[in-house]
Amino acid sequence: MDGWMNELMNDGSPPPAQSTPQKLLSRRGRGRRSRTSGGRPAGALGLLPFFLSPLGFRRQIFGRKKKKVKVVKGRREEWETPGPPRAASIPLRSISHLASAPAGGAMACLRSGLRRLAGRGQAGLGVSQVSFATGPRQHDATFYEFRTYVLKPAKMSEFLENTKKNIHLRTAHSELVGYWSLEFGGLNKVFHIWKYDNFAQRTAVRKALASDKEWQEKYISPNMPFIEKQENEITYLVPWCKLEKPPKEGVYELVTFQMKPGGPALWGEAFKKAINAHVKTGYTKLIGVFHTEYGLLNRVHVLWWNENPDSRAAGRHYAHEDARVVAAVRESVSYLVSQQNMLLIPSSFSPLK
Repeated sequence: MDGWMNELMNDGSPPPAQSTPQKLLSRRGRGRRSRTSGGRPAGALGLLPFFLSPLGFRRQIFGRKKKKVKVVKGRREEWETPGPPRAASIPLRSISHLASAPAGGAMACLRSGLRRLAGRGQAGLGVSQVSFATGPRQHDATFYEFRTYVLKPAKMSEFLENTKKNIHLRTAHSELVGYWSLEFGGLNKVFHIWKYDNFAQRTAVRKALASDKEWQEKYISPNMPFIEKQENEITYLVPWCKLEKPPKEGVYELVTFQMKPGGPALWGEAFKKAINAHVKTGYTKLIGVFHTEYGLLNRVHVLWWNENPDSRAAGRHYAHEDARVVAAVRESVSYLVSQQNMLLIPSSFSPLK
């Protein structure tokens, strides 16, 4: 198996362009004789479909060749002319080896060959690299963990007071972006965002916290009885947004959109237009747009800052009368499944206030 895989991966250089007939097919009466340019028959491909045969693969990649016919002294001659030359191809000899490969391995090898073909680009078309991405991609490994704790109603104040006194033990290990309590959209809840450079850092932080006796004794042990439920999500900032800071202290609105399956390739552009339409009105400030990686998929969190709840209400009223906002939202809402809004009050120890 290693032989045919290596031949596919280590393919030869592209074939030169040809201007003369490539194949000659002679037929007298009912008899027919056929030769390939290399002198070898294609061979049977067993259970593999015609697409994986040398002829089928070349036709799929390079298109069907044109056939010409002429009659010379009662003898019928046919020949095929090649299509337009391409800058890169996969040797037919390597593809024909797929016949002897297991079905699963053959498909894996075919996909690998197609990737190499696309990666080379097509010099004739002036393309240096072909990308299969459907939109902007996340190149930064930085991610944000969203944590939500549901607390016992009578213990909310005590929990926040103990967190304020000991939060420095936690921030010694990783960066806290913000810490809020919910005013509207949920009761007896706290919401906080933690930033990590990568998953290896988070693993190291969790391990260090588990062995930090002071953190365990002063925070975990007293506070765990106050917590009824914990939830977390791993999110990335969308590629077209950066994490911003507010101009001064205020209140925050976290809007969670559950979008239709398909991801940003389906609804990303329309969603971006709707967000930017609100930003251009100037009544609010965008802090960040986060796309969930772990948790419910196709979920987007948008964090807004407002000076106070009344300024937010006035701004929303103004935006609903802006034709640009209405048009952008109308396009985006066709991909929306559900939406939830929460008004957040920053804690005194929150970096975002």
